[in-house]
Amino acid sequence: MHRQMQGHLKRGLEREMKTWHTKEEFKSAFTKKAGILYDKELHDLTRSEVYQIIAYMVRDLVSDNWIRTNKAYVEKKTKQIYYFSIEFLLGRLLESNLIGVDGEAVCREGLRDLGWELADILPEERDPGLGNGGLGRLAACFIDSLAALQMPGHGCSLRYQYGLFKQKMVDDYQVELPDNWLVNGFPWEVKRADKAVHVAFCGNAYMRPADNGELECVYEGASYVRAVPYDVPIIGYRNNTVNTLRLWRAEYSRDDVYRELSLGDRHQAFLYKDSVQRISRFLYPDDSTEDGRRLRLMQEYFMVSAGVQSIIRHYKKKYKAPLTAFADYMGIHINDTHPALVIPELMRIFMDEEGLSWNQAWQITVRTVAYTNHTVLPEALERWSIPMFKSLLPRIYLILEELNERWLKKVRTLYPGDEGKARDVAVLWGGQVHMAHLAVLGSHSTNGVAEIHSQILKDSTLHQLYTCFPSRFGNKTNGISHRRWLIQANPQLAALLDDTIGTDWHGSPERLEELMAYCNDASFLERLDGVKRERKRILGSYLLKQYGVSVDVDSIFDVQIKRIHLYKRQLLNILHILHLYRRLKDDPSLVIAPRTYFFGGKAAASYDEAKQTIRLISIVSRMINDDRRISKMLRVMFLENYNVSLGQILFPAADVSEQISTAGKEASGTGNMKFMMNGALTLGTMDGANIEIRRRVGDENCVIFGLRADAVMNYYIHGGYSSWEVYSSDENIRKVMDSLINGSIGDHEIFGMLYESLLDRNDEYFVLKDFEAYCGGQREIVRRYKNRRSWLHSSAVNIAQSGYFSSDRTIRQYAADIWHIQGVKV
Repeated sequence: MHRQMQGHLKRGLEREMKTWHTKEEFKSAFTKKAGILYDKELHDLTRSEVYQIIAYMVRDLVSDNWIRTNKAYVEKKTKQIYYFSIEFLLGRLLESNLIGVDGEAVCREGLRDLGWELADILPEERDPGLGNGGLGRLAACFIDSLAALQMPGHGCSLRYQYGLFKQKMVDDYQVELPDNWLVNGFPWEVKRADKAVHVAFCGNAYMRPADNGELECVYEGASYVRAVPYDVPIIGYRNNTVNTLRLWRAEYSRDDVYRELSLGDRHQAFLYKDSVQRISRFLYPDDSTEDGRRLRLMQEYFMVSAGVQSIIRHYKKKYKAPLTAFADYMGIHINDTHPALVIPELMRIFMDEEGLSWNQAWQITVRTVAYTNHTVLPEALERWSIPMFKSLLPRIYLILEELNERWLKKVRTLYPGDEGKARDVAVLWGGQVHMAHLAVLGSHSTNGVAEIHSQILKDSTLHQLYTCFPSRFGNKTNGISHRRWLIQANPQLAALLDDTIGTDWHGSPERLEELMAYCNDASFLERLDGVKRERKRILGSYLLKQYGVSVDVDSIFDVQIKRIHLYKRQLLNILHILHLYRRLKDDPSLVIAPRTYFFGGKAAASYDEAKQTIRLISIVSRMINDDRRISKMLRVMFLENYNVSLGQILFPAADVSEQISTAGKEASGTGNMKFMMNGALTLGTMDGANIEIRRRVGDENCVIFGLRADAVMNYYIHGGYSSWEVYSSDENIRKVMDSLINGSIGDHEIFGMLYESLLDRNDEYFVLKDFEAYCGGQREIVRRYKNRRSWLHSSAVNIAQSGYFSSDRTIRQYAADIWHIQGVKV
């Protein structure tokens, strides 16, 4: 009866949603669209053209609902949220959008009749180069959940011509190649040239008395860049909601070039054109140079100014309410500090263009803006040189100067003689603009992204600001889209869950907890074992095709995929692997449980230690994999150019989730949640969301090791740790460390930088301190894996408890506690 009701409900949704209901309907639409786009026989179409045709067909399906969604928000005068993020790591959109419109099965059947397999078409889509790491993937999950929950929320970012870079491994080195992801176009976007705005840079700004006795700003000699929006539909999961991701591109018009020509010569006009195009050309320009930092600041303000101008224009045109009510209808959430210039940009428009007083503008701005912090590392908090900032954004600098003066006057009144307090909360101090301080001061809410992270913000990183605004600080633990990372990425597991607990969990992921009733069911565990083996075979097929390498699907698949950084401690992982290798070499009779280790991730082009870590992984993997005896028990793979699409193959295949950052350094992590949702066990430190994962699954279903955050902080404050002492007293560590410089794994000089970071610079991230505990954690993983029934039980518990970590839960919390918005049925 339960399944029958679900079937009736699904058929009702199908009648409401616009989709293809039969393969004949799909084939007819495909043939018509192919004729419009390419005017050629179907059998002459390339796979890339087939992908483009289907993408445009999906866009056609949702176009009416896209219009209706925006109309509904205005007609119902509902509050809308705009999520500003410097990156949105979307991943490929065709499959997720087909799932969203409930058209995947019909599309697959229709294509097969026409002579193609959908599985062969999907890889024709390039991963959009609009993001790099967890920050951007979180933003993508959030806008996915907003649409799925039918909530009025949109994204705002930049339309980068090139992604971060395409990573290629050449002679064990990371080589950065251009990621020209737009080479074949992006069929999901719609250019809105009629909604372009202009963004001002440079020039001169100053205050002068106005006729009414007040001061007014004069801003003259500015250079203007045309910002053109490209809108991407964000399709709700099997509902009629279609929200918008607005991506801004820097463009120039003929009039702009002519204006520059009138001011100078052709060379000047060329420089102008190039400077404009650079703004939206690269994701994360190299910030190791002054020119790169200046470009990054231009990108941030360009995105912010264009987005804010667009929102205010939309509000005035559609809502027709006074500006004093702006925050009742419009909310802006800034994802880390990159969009923090939203605050002075709102002030500029409210005061300079709308005639509001400082106090009026400030009150509206604070009520409008909310801020999520993503780092506990003080050195990672964004700061800008005042001279560079002032020359590039003179009007914005005047606003920050006034804001800083007013704020510090208040602080010094409350804390007389305490210049340390003033320093720790100032927006302008020490020749720098402190963006995190601006973000807290100019918003009504500041949240961290895991319980421990939010507490560290209050206790340490932003402590002085917390004492000033304690009610503004809170926590919203991150989440991931279960639609992307389970329903789409692991259809085999999704089908097993549907058969076991029904399909209600698709819309209510917290209902995955119903699986707890089956965690000891022998039949279910046997099927779960089959799903995991199938996913490991799928990964194995990919590796054979891409690298010509075979892997043992019966081995433990141990995976660490994330940005390469010393605090994330890929170095700890590879040193342990090197330790295992040395043991196997020293004792030919030793037999260990077969293990396959996978690494993936990019190192910033200018981050030498991270790039050297990749080189170490590559050399050690080659050394192990080429050893005929040892490679039967131990294999290591570094998978180049890690992205969302590769993640969708790796996460479902993993047995072990490596979450081994130094305790207190990782804000949250979301990879840990993706692994958990696909049945992997966490091997990790008490850091970020690992703590909350452990709380939900229990110690018997994860493996926690190493220093706690309070111990790490104690060492930082009081000292007492010597990596040389650890090196001297631990023979295993000494052997592994010596191999970095004695030539046994390559030229004796090539890993000197890593050796120095661990010993001469006293092991800032406690790799050696946690080494023995990590080895113990690895031994515990092997012990548990040998008891297959118990391991499968733990895997099932992780899946059952993963529903809490859906981004739907996170978004509901944001909506209720910070944004104060509700769902709107379209």
